[in-house]
Amino acid sequence: MATWSCVKQCGACCHLDPAERPGLEEYLLPEELALYLSMVGEGGWCINFDHTTRECRIYPHRPRFCRVEPEVFQDMYGVEPADLNDFAIDCCWEHIEALYGDCSLEMLRFEREIWRE
Repeated sequence: MATWSCVKQCGACCHLDPAERPGLEEYLLPEELALYLSMVGEGGWCINFDHTTRECRIYPHRPRFCRVEPEVFQDMYGVEPADLNDFAIDCCWEHIEALYGDCSLEMLRFEREIWRE
């Protein structure tokens, strides 16, 4: 069974292009939507994503919508805590594939991480 885990220095979730994330207003509060849009920088990347280190500059203080936590996903998307693992895996898989490709280093690292026992 696969177990979701964030892969350091992937950054796929830091690609915030609103055109690729339809319905933002459906699951973000108005103030969160304003913050989200203010974080979108060049090429759709988050302004807090460091392209050199491939890490978030504000990780400990990142907004709620950047956190993969059971209560956040239940509140924002209606995902029950028991379903979070599969939901997060599907989201990451889809986003990594769209951004980097299905044979990319990022995808290989993600697959290796989720299948680790």
